[in-house]
Amino acid sequence: MVQQDIAALEQVTVQSRLQGLDSTYAVIRRAALEGPEKTAIYFLREGNAQEAPVMISYAKLFSRVTQTANLFHDLGLGTRDVVSYILPNLPQTHYILWGGEAAGIANPINPLLDVDHIAGIMNAAQSMILVTMGPNAQSDLWSKVKNIKDRVPSLKYIIQVMSQNDQNAQEANILQYEDIIDQFNGETLDSGRIFDKDDICSLFHTGGTTGTPKMARHSHHNEISNSMMVGLAMGVSSDDVGFCGLPLFHVNAAIITGLACFLERAEIILATPAGFRTPGSLSNFWQIVEKYRVTFFSAVPTIYSGLLQVPVGDADLSSLRVAICGAAPMPSELIRKFEKATGLILIEGYGMTEGTCVSSCNPLHGERRAGSVGFRLPYQQLKTMILDGDGHYVRDCKIDEIGSVAIKGPNVFSGYLDPSDNVGIWAQEGWFNSGDMGRLDEQGYLWLTGRTKELIIRSGHNIDPAVIENALNKHDVVMAAAAVGRPDIYAGELPVAYVVLKPDTTCDAAELMDFAAENISERGAVPKEIYLVDALPLTAVGKIFKPALKQDIIKRVIQDALGDLGLLFTISVEPDKSYGTVAFIEVDSSAGEEKIDSMKHILDQYIFHTKISKKDLKKQG
Repeated sequence: MVQQDIAALEQVTVQSRLQGLDSTYAVIRRAALEGPEKTAIYFLREGNAQEAPVMISYAKLFSRVTQTANLFHDLGLGTRDVVSYILPNLPQTHYILWGGEAAGIANPINPLLDVDHIAGIMNAAQSMILVTMGPNAQSDLWSKVKNIKDRVPSLKYIIQVMSQNDQNAQEANILQYEDIIDQFNGETLDSGRIFDKDDICSLFHTGGTTGTPKMARHSHHNEISNSMMVGLAMGVSSDDVGFCGLPLFHVNAAIITGLACFLERAEIILATPAGFRTPGSLSNFWQIVEKYRVTFFSAVPTIYSGLLQVPVGDADLSSLRVAICGAAPMPSELIRKFEKATGLILIEGYGMTEGTCVSSCNPLHGERRAGSVGFRLPYQQLKTMILDGDGHYVRDCKIDEIGSVAIKGPNVFSGYLDPSDNVGIWAQEGWFNSGDMGRLDEQGYLWLTGRTKELIIRSGHNIDPAVIENALNKHDVVMAAAAVGRPDIYAGELPVAYVVLKPDTTCDAAELMDFAAENISERGAVPKEIYLVDALPLTAVGKIFKPALKQDIIKRVIQDALGDLGLLFTISVEPDKSYGTVAFIEVDSSAGEEKIDSMKHILDQYIFHTKISKKDLKKQG
């Protein structure tokens, strides 16, 4: 595929491809009408090739989604009301997601968030219903959220899925999904709802490891359009079998190995409640591919690193057409190693929740350029632009000129739920400023150069962390690497790297420093320090979470800077809405004012913000 091929695809109108599909519910209804007995989902509870799968046909999927929507309607959920769910990857999760969109607005929530963040999301969404796991030996979700209704005034009902006891059976506002769902009509929506394609159908939160996440409003048209766009780019058909190992609270799993498959009546392997996080899921992966004739899957760089440690052996991978990498840029060296080890085509793509899911990818047929995230998807526009210091549009970038990446199209959301989060996000009318930096080459391939806030700025010079990470990933014993800027009094920031070694290997930081110096042509980008760590902080979908590393490096800098003062102190580095990050330093109350002034003088030379307070630390021990 080249730019001309994309233009040719766009000659076929969206209306002809999506005729009659005014909602995600209509997508599932059409699939059930066209192939009622075909399997939509194979659910593997344990994640191995030997177990008997739970098989859900398209007729069953549609019936359960309809029943679930009618349950929500019966409880009073209106088209603008929100049903939140906190669930692992289960068939019921699909019923809740698409049934929630059919009845009102679905709000998937990351189960790994703490209760404060969950309550913050639900209060912002004004959630009326929460669906979660009931008391269950395989899950601790209920113990986490059982008191959530006391913290969310709008919450009227909690629905438990797969509860293993009835200790809450007498509570009127706690319902058991499996006990009541068959009471509801599975053929038509009792509400008689007439959909508008621009109705908001979901609130997907972004990020969420620290602070209350932003919530992106998706319309039915956003989700259907992006599913179609993904299907066109990946050549998805009814013959395909997609493997879903990423979490269904995230757009990658919901769209790529969810709605895009339903749109074409493809089959989905739903592999264990925890997906790729299940111990042993990677070790069984190639056998599952062979048995179910998997044709494609989507994962993140850390998963591909893990799969490289699993021998393919004699597994038959001939069914696999393509492997997709998203959520984070993938080191070109990792792409090369993975393709060499497996013989697969690995396509790197780019997307964000604000663009529903995918915005660009390397071509399935044609030149794939390692390190690039490929062409824009059909029907969506993409460009790079120069913005001024206040984020206002100045001009479009020239070929190969680095600028802010912006997208516009039917998949691009209408804004965040909180109006205050929408300030400055539209660089031009309809053009969403992604916050990513990149360049477009002469053929239209997009090359990401880092997040605006992730660039390491050394003495006014921008350093792309990927330059450091790609170099370190070439080393035989490096499993993963992440580069960030270490605050420096003179240079502003200096590059440093965190490295995880492969199992059963050894290497010291000095050797890696020498290796980096030999493989990084840009002298200023050679890391000043390398820290060997057991693991890198990850988001729930496996993306390296750099804010945690930035907090760690600030803490290290403070410890080094104040070490000679002979004070007893503690450091806590936390996110802050005004400053991004603030370091809270508690000093023992015995410290004199002269010492405190010395601390302030030292710390004021750095670019991060600090707050100093006194506390009796000696009593605390």
